[in-house]
Amino acid sequence: MVMTAPGPDGAEALDVTLSPECRVPGSKLYTLARLGAVKLALTEKRPVRVLTVGSSSAGPGASATYPVKLETALERSLPDVDVVVESRGMQGEIASGAAERLRNMVAEIEPDLVIWQVGTHDALARVDAEDFANALDETVQWIKGHEIDVVLVTPVYTASLAADEYYNSLVRKVQEVAVREGVPLVQRYEAMRYLSGQGQKGEGHLLGSQFRLNDLGLRCMAEHVTRAITLSLLQADTVVTGTTKTPTAVIVPPRDAAVKAASPPPSILVAPGD
Repeated sequence: MVMTAPGPDGAEALDVTLSPECRVPGSKLYTLARLGAVKLALTEKRPVRVLTVGSSSAGPGASATYPVKLETALERSLPDVDVVVESRGMQGEIASGAAERLRNMVAEIEPDLVIWQVGTHDALARVDAEDFANALDETVQWIKGHEIDVVLVTPVYTASLAADEYYNSLVRKVQEVAVREGVPLVQRYEAMRYLSGQGQKGEGHLLGSQFRLNDLGLRCMAEHVTRAITLSLLQADTVVTGTTKTPTAVIVPPRDAAVKAASPPPSILVAPGD
């Protein structure tokens, strides 16, 4: 299910289903959890509605294309499934202030899945780390309480903030909330840090000072989020003895068209109750 190739200098293998310039070891890319609402939409053969919020979800220039890239990547991974991505930017808003507006968005759009990149603005505003974690926890619980899946995405990485302990503490808070609430996590910070260290040109080549507005960076983010969702959909639910399962959708790992594997990856069947 996870196609890998040796990393540089014998390091952890890279996930080769990602585009070459976006390849990151799985341990630096995601933690997985089940996505019951998305699976239900697949079982019922209806469109999967996704709400994506955060600093990279909308805005001028290249960032406006992120929802399109995400929708394209998800539909490539979920053949014959209609994925509808709605994006709402929350430019400059911290988690506690965004909570009420996010709830209004959820009520309006009625998504199956909320993808929330969170923490960057809180870090810039120097919000108390515990207050941030509590606000994030409460909002995630509210979303889950309405039978909607959540995927959290950690803040962006820049070399100038790599040594900032406060900034790193907020990254860890997002990770802790994801574990505590049992939701998938896309480790954008770790992925960006890994990618920034690859090649001779380093951060300036891939990330630049405005990575969040960089077309390549947003394409990688779309691929990384899609990969975490795809693999989370493979997380098994409790098996009910005596039930007969009928496959309803096929999940195909995203792959770069320019890269041909020695043998094609097996399709993954999602059955009711998986």
